[in-house]
Amino acid sequence: MSADPQTPLRADARRNRDQIIAAARVIFAEHGPEVPMEEIARSAGVGVGTLYRRFPDRDALVRAVAVDNFARVLEDARAAAEAEPTAWAALVRLLHGSVDLQLSIQLAMVSMKAYEILREDPVISDLRRSLLIEVESLVRAAQEDGHLRKDIGAGDVAMLFAVLLRRLPARNPEIVEISTARCLTIMIDGLRAQPGTPLPGRPLGRDDVH
Repeated sequence: MSADPQTPLRADARRNRDQIIAAARVIFAEHGPEVPMEEIARSAGVGVGTLYRRFPDRDALVRAVAVDNFARVLEDARAAAEAEPTAWAALVRLLHGSVDLQLSIQLAMVSMKAYEILREDPVISDLRRSLLIEVESLVRAAQEDGHLRKDIGAGDVAMLFAVLLRRLPARNPEIVEISTARCLTIMIDGLRAQPGTPLPGRPLGRDDVH
């Protein structure tokens, strides 16, 4: 029996799609989501026609990049929970690895259209909900272990993600990298279960950040 002639085409289509998403991730992070589609195609090494066959408009591409990012972070959260010896270690690992979420948050901040896509798309909403459930599980376990302060909720951690991943106002990439690492260390120390200033209000839950 001869091989299915469509199999190589499906493999090529998948490879093209992955290349386009990877290129769009980089370009969106540097220049925002309004970059010409031709530039994204050129960076991905595909023709404009190929790009539009995979993604008929800009909204579809923004959505695909956001889905890819949230799926990566959700996978990282589950892997951390399984691999790390404590929930606190898993939570710290997730915070350190949160760069994959950076683009989605930046898109929502700089583009109202992207914000609407991220807010209203059901697949992205499901991924966000699943991620918050994973974070909530880590938060509760870390509190039970005595590593995480008691007046913190999953919503607080989600807000820390958003604050941490804002683009810092520095032109020197080295300064941005150092500043991000320092801010992250300060945030993690602030989450530890140790005597400190009581937080105002109540802990934010995952339902508070939908």
